[in-house]
Amino acid sequence: MAGLEDASPWQILKKLRIIGGGWAGLSAAISAVQRGWQVRIQEAAPSLGGRARRIQHTGLHLDNGQHILIGAYTKTLQLLKLIGVKEQQVLMRLPLHIITPQGFQFKALNWPSPLHVLTAIATAKQWSIQDKFSLFKTCVDWQIKQFKCDPSLTVQQICKTLSPSVYQSMIEPLCIAALNTPASQASASVFLRVLQDAFLSGTHGSDFLLPRVDLSELFVIPAQKWLIQHGAVIECHQPVESIKSSQHNDEINILACPPWEAARLTQHMHPHWSLTTSQLQFEAIATVYTHSKSFSLSHPFLALPIHHPTQAQFVFDQGRISQHPNKKGLWSWVVSASQGDRDAITQSVLHQARDLGFSDLDVITTVVEKRASFSCKPGISRPPSHVGQGLWACGDYIDGPYPSTLEGAVLSGQQVIDQIGQI
Repeated sequence: MAGLEDASPWQILKKLRIIGGGWAGLSAAISAVQRGWQVRIQEAAPSLGGRARRIQHTGLHLDNGQHILIGAYTKTLQLLKLIGVKEQQVLMRLPLHIITPQGFQFKALNWPSPLHVLTAIATAKQWSIQDKFSLFKTCVDWQIKQFKCDPSLTVQQICKTLSPSVYQSMIEPLCIAALNTPASQASASVFLRVLQDAFLSGTHGSDFLLPRVDLSELFVIPAQKWLIQHGAVIECHQPVESIKSSQHNDEINILACPPWEAARLTQHMHPHWSLTTSQLQFEAIATVYTHSKSFSLSHPFLALPIHHPTQAQFVFDQGRISQHPNKKGLWSWVVSASQGDRDAITQSVLHQARDLGFSDLDVITTVVEKRASFSCKPGISRPPSHVGQGLWACGDYIDGPYPSTLEGAVLSGQQVIDQIGQI
């Protein structure tokens, strides 16, 4: 075993400053504390959580955007278990089941993978035999190619062998939910990676995990408590104006802030990394919260037909999911890759709801996260986690296999600590 005289100063001091307390920053902090490092988090906002946190409106705990997980998000599920969160208390686990108000259903059975997906294809309602065969044939082709393709291709381009019905009712909703980018523009290689993990990582990899509680209660607050109990220092209301602003010269710095903020902080010291980051494009997500006095959805969530980018792709019945008395009748309508202003989106969703037969709705509020995720298009150049000497970065936008997801953020936070630990 090497002696201390052979170790780098970072390995001896093990001091870490994490700039930003979103899911990636918290994940990195937990991994670092597990290694016995001294960790300090500086967050500019009044509370932790970043783009996946609780907001309060008229006495209701809502989220700043609807999020779901899938069973293949193993790193996130393991992290929740580590900090003492019990999955069955905070997440509703549903087998893969896509259902629309018009009667379309795609439901996986509790059979070994990949038989559960094959049975879902075979029993899908409103698909013809030709529709089902087109999906089966395309899936076999994807598997033969090990779910890899030319990185310049879009999802739409790799789905030309699918029937229009399958493409519109299955591929488009899955793509927009996973990548927050329309299938006509989304990276096929990233989409195939998500499908591979979801459908071939085991029977339950494709399960939907719907939060029964708000995102702060789900992860942010338990993570904060765990970190404090294990000696980490957390400072909110602490914006960082420059990387040199730390009073501790022996700290490694990790940028866990939004990419545009990370690009600003690095533009002079690390211009190339800053330029790569600043060139990322972003997609918005709007969540329209409504209250229904007399309706309850037939399923915890429904996939919706869309005809305009201001319409919702999914609606979630929070009363059925959370089972909290004050959430009864609360629905969240999710407009991924949304366009237009808040009022236009709200009115469009209300019109969409009336067309679906849901007329008795009152708008509670509409939340628009204008830069909810990076635009996951073919050939996108994502920055690496290593920025420069003593400076690293983590976040769902950092170069990696996943799009902007909670799993991508958690995985990035853990990987950057692994990389620092190897110095």
